[in-house]
Amino acid sequence: MKERVVVAMSGGVDSSVAAALLVEAGYEVVGLTMEIWPEETRDDISHKAGCCSLGAVDDARAVAATLQIPYYVMNLRERFHTEVIDYFTSSYLSGRTPNPCIACNRKVKFDTLLRRARALGAAKLATGHYARVVHEGGRYRLLRGVDRAKDQSYQLYTLGQEQLAHILLPLGTWTKAEVRQKAREWGLPVAEKPESQEICFVADGDYRRFLRDWAPQAFRPGPIVDRQGRVLGQHQGLPGYTVGQRKGLGIAWSEPLYVLEVDPARNRLVVGPAEELGARGLLAEEVHYVQGEPPSGPVRVTAKIRYQAADAPALLEPGEGRTARLTFDEPLRDITPGQAVVFYQGEEVLGGGTIAQVLKA
Repeated sequence: MKERVVVAMSGGVDSSVAAALLVEAGYEVVGLTMEIWPEETRDDISHKAGCCSLGAVDDARAVAATLQIPYYVMNLRERFHTEVIDYFTSSYLSGRTPNPCIACNRKVKFDTLLRRARALGAAKLATGHYARVVHEGGRYRLLRGVDRAKDQSYQLYTLGQEQLAHILLPLGTWTKAEVRQKAREWGLPVAEKPESQEICFVADGDYRRFLRDWAPQAFRPGPIVDRQGRVLGQHQGLPGYTVGQRKGLGIAWSEPLYVLEVDPARNRLVVGPAEELGARGLLAEEVHYVQGEPPSGPVRVTAKIRYQAADAPALLEPGEGRTARLTFDEPLRDITPGQAVVFYQGEEVLGGGTIAQVLKA
């Protein structure tokens, strides 16, 4: 009897090829797309948005027909709204820059969707992420994808041992070019589909417009000040700015100015020259370790402070509760509260957390 695997199909080439590879490997494959778009925006989203949009459903269904596998759409709108959209808007209201993909992976895709896949009798849930899971010495390890340009292990740091035991990542050893070629060989209708860089629930890619619609109270004009508190201009609402931003400040000054801090308590934006941007460390909260336990003491790691950031050498010091302190060998410019910081040792993901505070020294 074939082992049943549910594939989370987003309508893109990656999840489509993941499904094709599993069909080729002899699994009983079932395709499933999460219905996550808010009811009131269904017509607006149409074919514009990225993964899991209405247009993506059509593409995923066409791929499933090509592969001759069953295909279903699962309504997860309420769960997605609570765990991702509400988190997204509340983060900006509190002056943080959120990462909705990580929230979706943690609370929806590898929680609710995984449990429903298991309830359908599936041994595993598969996705098109570029990362690897290996089982060694009775434990599961999460590793970077072989294609470093596409590696998505950063987005998966919240996975634990129980989840990793029931997850398949067929693309972990593939490059993007190989995936495209495989899609062509299978005659998949998404073989040449461009990649989406959008937030899946933001129809036009304009997150500021989305926030104005969903949380207009976040856009209160306020002062732009320097470190000394001198007023240099006026911002149009804190969600429109992020740490390290230079353009769009509307200030004529003798040297380029950058966003140093978003201060929601006083509804002000703190700016300054480039030399004031760097920071040597951070405090992280809601820290999760893939192996289930933190290191017994300080350890050397490399860390990424954003998905597209380069690895930075650092010292990781686990703290009380689910906290950790990270001290970098060299100052980093764009440490941003609300973003995820992920810890690595070589190819392996140790864990990660949410940046709570920037430490200058």
